[in-house]
Amino acid sequence: MDIAGSTALVTGANRGIGRRFVDQLLARGARKVYATARRPELIDTADSRVTPLYLDLLDEKSILNAAAAAQDVTLLINNAGIATGANLVTGDLDMIREDLETHLFGTLRVIRAFAPALAASGGGAVVNILSVLSWVATEGTGSYAVAKAAEWNMTNGVRLELAGQRTLVQGVHLGAADTDMMAGRDAPMIDPADVARASLDGVQAGAIEVLVDDPSRFVKAALSGDPAQLYSPPSGN
Repeated sequence: MDIAGSTALVTGANRGIGRRFVDQLLARGARKVYATARRPELIDTADSRVTPLYLDLLDEKSILNAAAAAQDVTLLINNAGIATGANLVTGDLDMIREDLETHLFGTLRVIRAFAPALAASGGGAVVNILSVLSWVATEGTGSYAVAKAAEWNMTNGVRLELAGQRTLVQGVHLGAADTDMMAGRDAPMIDPADVARASLDGVQAGAIEVLVDDPSRFVKAALSGDPAQLYSPPSGN
């Protein structure tokens, strides 16, 4: 799929990775970019090709309204997300459900709403921003990791179901990007622009999976081996 001349919609476009997707799409010659967020007034509209829209993954009506307003979309980029930080054993179950409702069901609702428009355009593409935590959990990421694992396999299932309408479905995995969600975390972080760049390169090449950084490549390769290499035993054992 050629980005030039495309009409894209990006969720969570007001900051972080989503904002960098908007920048990259414009630089590559996209005809129009629907930039969505829960606070669309924060979206930069200096470029006339950018159209801000309200979209909240937990508000199905907002998703349907966005789909009705953007029926010419040929490239759907599902980037919006949250991280409640809930622990699985001791955390608030409602917070765990919120992670799942956002990443799994919210993203799926967006795909379902826009699938007819993509079919009408000849197929187009769907990009889901996933995580290395789709495959491994780390201390303090239990709820988020569960939600991303579910979103990863949802991505695989949607890929099969949309193959008949010639829609490319791409999953993008990364360790950590320097975004507001990661503020205060002591971890190596990549530039959010690198995520957008690698993903769109993959869309143009027809890639169904993009591993952006070394952590995602390491964990993906380690999945076929002994899981002990991914999980250190508790201190003292």
